[in-house]
Amino acid sequence: MAVVASPEYFSERERPSTPYDLSNHLCINYRRPMTGRVVPWVFSLGNKKTRLRVGGQLTFNNMAAALNAARGGHGVAYVPEDYVNTDLESGQLERVLSEWCAPYPGFHLYYANRRQPSAALALLITALKLPTAVNAA
Repeated sequence: MAVVASPEYFSERERPSTPYDLSNHLCINYRRPMTGRVVPWVFSLGNKKTRLRVGGQLTFNNMAAALNAARGGHGVAYVPEDYVNTDLESGQLERVLSEWCAPYPGFHLYYANRRQPSAALALLITALKLPTAVNAA
């Protein structure tokens, strides 16, 4: 996961140095469409693990919309790292608290009793191996 905001946002506010500093920021939350629950922001540093519910005026159930809000300078977003690599490289977004964000281990897929996966499963496996395309939004 990655905590990101635009350079314009950080030009007006001090960068957070710990997750607890996020209480002084406009945080952009993500609500899971299937459950309706707001995703907590999870941080870890060494043996210390912190799970926060952050405040903010914006909550989206669409990751592309949350990223667009962050790009527009409306706050700090907590998003999968793969979704923002292009934005980080271009300078459109800046990352903070990276030492607190453990890398996502990726997907694990298990299917039993199948010598040959179905066409649908083979397609899913192929799709999971591809880089994300959220940055195109």
